[in-house]
Amino acid sequence: MRVLFVGDVVAHPGKRILKNRLKAFLTENAVDACIVNAENVAAGLGINYASAKEIFSFGADCITLGNHSFSCPSYLQFAESEPRVVRPGNVSDSWPGACEYLIDLKEKGRLLVISLMGQVFVTPLADSPFTYFQKNIERWKKDYSPTNILIDFHAETTSEKGAMGYFCDGKVSLVLGTHTHVQTADEKILPCGTGYITDVGMTGTEEGILGMDADASLRRLADKLPARYQPAEGVASIQAVLAELDSKTGKCLKIERIKLNE
Repeated sequence: MRVLFVGDVVAHPGKRILKNRLKAFLTENAVDACIVNAENVAAGLGINYASAKEIFSFGADCITLGNHSFSCPSYLQFAESEPRVVRPGNVSDSWPGACEYLIDLKEKGRLLVISLMGQVFVTPLADSPFTYFQKNIERWKKDYSPTNILIDFHAETTSEKGAMGYFCDGKVSLVLGTHTHVQTADEKILPCGTGYITDVGMTGTEEGILGMDADASLRRLADKLPARYQPAEGVASIQAVLAELDSKTGKCLKIERIKLNE
């Protein structure tokens, strides 16, 4: 099974390059399943129905979210009716929407996509992702009979992401970090067969700060004054990972960083 996971899509530049490049890449690389983190797709904060529809039309099979799941209020309007949009599971029970989704590839295998959120320096506060994983791993296997499991771990610190990778090693196929928007150069297969990267990166323009306008960030951070974040404009790139998974053993056979520029 060949899986492409696309890092956090930020605003219009991110959508633009996905529209122009994603389908061709999926075809040329014989990708079986494509998952896209899109928690910043709606003007840089949250997701709305129109953006979700666009990303699915570009070739995504599943969309994952993170701490900004509800930053765009319109997500509440379709959270219960669109199971392919997956928000973190280790949060308040009052959150609507799906927190797990199965991609059934028939003879290629069954990929279960899970979203979890870190608990260090992330708001809103989440329950322990480690405890949540431990409580649910057997249920996931029983309910879905997946051949492979992918975890989008949306967290702030490299230490917590690394800990989650080793905690899940041998129990899932992939632990892929998101949220910090900077692609890390540490993709690897852990000792028991789980593919790991600290952060997949960002899909959007690099002509700002993490996809957002630099002036607003400087006002907030350097001047200590309030400023509304605005998406940056400019040449965009897709940052992602491409992984090959064994559907018999559940292990990751290969993982590589991807960067596609406009």
